[in-house]
Amino acid sequence: MGIHMDDNIHAPTVASGPTTTGGPDLDPAKLSMVELMQEKERIEEELSALSSVLTSVSNQMASTLENISNHLDLSQHGVNMNSSLTTFDDFPRADIDVAQIRTIRAKIIRLRYDHKEVMKYLEAGIHDHFSNLQRAQGDTSSVSNTNGSSGTQSNLTGNSSSDAVMLGLPFARVNSVAAASPADQAGLKPGDKIRSFGTINWINHERLSKVAESVQQNEGRTLIVKVLRQDGGDATELNLELVPRRDWGGRGLLGCHLVPL
Repeated sequence: MGIHMDDNIHAPTVASGPTTTGGPDLDPAKLSMVELMQEKERIEEELSALSSVLTSVSNQMASTLENISNHLDLSQHGVNMNSSLTTFDDFPRADIDVAQIRTIRAKIIRLRYDHKEVMKYLEAGIHDHFSNLQRAQGDTSSVSNTNGSSGTQSNLTGNSSSDAVMLGLPFARVNSVAAASPADQAGLKPGDKIRSFGTINWINHERLSKVAESVQQNEGRTLIVKVLRQDGGDATELNLELVPRRDWGGRGLLGCHLVPL
């Protein structure tokens, strides 16, 4: 005879408590940018490790953490984060390991929360740094490229790893630029590494899909593109003004090809 279960069978097995972020005593607010980045990678690696046991996930598994977590160990049971664990008459399902699923769900919930907290402080730190950088560059002169577009530049030789993280890691490289295109007129050159594209950066670009969205949403508007350009042994950061448009005589709104790093 089956045992009738209360509705809370769907609740995670592990009660709420300290999160998994590096242990119960770790406070993301007290971490440096480098430590936050390391913690972000640790959480994502843990999610990836859990997903490696799956055998039924298709090759088109979504790349976002939301979709990854919905397909973790749970998919081998034929369920996800929202699947019912009871039958139509409120008895626990006999075709799945209910206890294991509840434990997995609890871990996924904690990992999601941890990742959200780390990302919050990472994004805040990067935005603060860019604000400070722009204020510091307020007294610098504008530089004009050969096409008449303007931007600012700063030499980055000798930055510490912490400074590099604060500035934002490059997430894309300019592979090619069409002549007379919006990208060409903005001053982009093959080999430039993109640090930020409008509001898109190494944290949120989602394999460049957000760059494409930003371009579509800002046709005819100026986007500030921060690039890192190598010149011999020196690296220079440039702030370029790019205006996506379709009337330049070529394909697309930019006229350049970006590849993810």
